[in-house]
Amino acid sequence: MYDFNKIVDRIKKTNKNTILVIIAVVGIVITGGLIYADSNPNFSLPTIFGISNDKIAQKAIDYINNNNLSETPASYVSAVGESGIVKIKIKIGETEFDSYATKDGRLLFPQAFDMSGQESSGDTAQNSDTGSGQTAEEILAAIKKSDKPVVDAFVVSRCPFGLQMQRMIADAISSVPTLAQYVNVKYIGDVSGSTITSMHGDAEAQENLRQICIREEQPTKYWNYVSCQMKSGDTAGCQISTGVISTASRGIAYAQKDFDLANQYGVSGSPTLIVNGAETSEFASDNSSVFGSSRSSDEMKTIVCDASNTKPSFCSTKLNTAQAATSFSATYGSAGATTGGDSGATGANCDPVQ
Repeated sequence: MYDFNKIVDRIKKTNKNTILVIIAVVGIVITGGLIYADSNPNFSLPTIFGISNDKIAQKAIDYINNNNLSETPASYVSAVGESGIVKIKIKIGETEFDSYATKDGRLLFPQAFDMSGQESSGDTAQNSDTGSGQTAEEILAAIKKSDKPVVDAFVVSRCPFGLQMQRMIADAISSVPTLAQYVNVKYIGDVSGSTITSMHGDAEAQENLRQICIREEQPTKYWNYVSCQMKSGDTAGCQISTGVISTASRGIAYAQKDFDLANQYGVSGSPTLIVNGAETSEFASDNSSVFGSSRSSDEMKTIVCDASNTKPSFCSTKLNTAQAATSFSATYGSAGATTGGDSGATGANCDPVQ
C-alpha cells in the first residue's frame, strides 16, 4: 500500500527552483502568445477563450447592415455551433438564410456545403446539392436533341438561386435576343382555392403570380421587368419604369399550368432545368459544371446548343462566363449582391418547406 504521508513529504521537498522554472516557462508562453496575437491578424485570443454564438451572430448582422450588403436590413434569428463553426440564421425581408462564421468572429461565410453526403434537415430556403450522381459525359449523352430545343427553368422569385438563374438567362438574352425563343421561365407553387402559395411565403407567391401574368399577357416586357426587380425587389418602381400592368386576377389559371407542369416533372427545387422534356443537372457527380462556366449566361447558351440537332449560329458566340450573382444584386456579378453568395460548383438551390 502507498504511504500517503510519505508522498506528501516528498512533494513538500520538491526543489523550489523547479517550481519557479515552470512558472517562468508558462509566463513566457503567455507573453509570447500575446505578442504573436498582436502582430498577426490571423491569430486571435478569442480562438482560445471563445466568445458566445449570439455575439458572433450579432457581429455578422452588424457587419451586413453597416456595410450596406443588403437593401433591406438583416435581422438575427438564431445561432448554433455546428461542425466547429457557428451557423447563423439571418432574416432579410420575408426570407431566412443560413450563413456561417468562424468561432473567433473574424470570418463570415454566406454559405456552406455539406460534403458528408448526408441530407440536411433544414427548413425554408435551405441550400442543397443538386448533383445528379452522373458524370458530365453521362448527363450530356442523355440530353434529347431537337431541331428547336426547349429549356424550361423552374424557379421561385425570392429564392437567391432562382434569381441567379433568371439573371444568367436575362444576360444571355440581352446578348443574343434569339435565345428567348428557346428558354422559358416557369414557376413552382400551389393553388388552394383562389389563393396561390409558394415556399417562401405570400410575398414570393404574389411576385411569382405577377411575373407569370406579365409573361403571359405582356411577354415583350417580361425580361425588362424581371431585370429591373432582381436588382432590389422594387416591384412598384419596376412596374412603373417598364410600363407593365398588373393582371393578377387572371393569373391563377396561368399559374396552375406552371404548377401542373412542375408536378409532372417532379420539380421541387429552385432552380430546376427541364431540357427537351427531361430534367437535366448542371452539375456532375463530382460537382463539376457540365456545361462549362457555372451559372453564367454562357452556360445557358451552351445548354441550348447541346440540346440542338443543328447548332444555331449563336453557338459560336462567347457570352459572359462569370458566375451570376445570387439574390438581389444591382449588377450581374456577385460583387453587387445584397445577400447570399456564389452557388459554386455544387449548384445549390432552394428546397421546399418540409
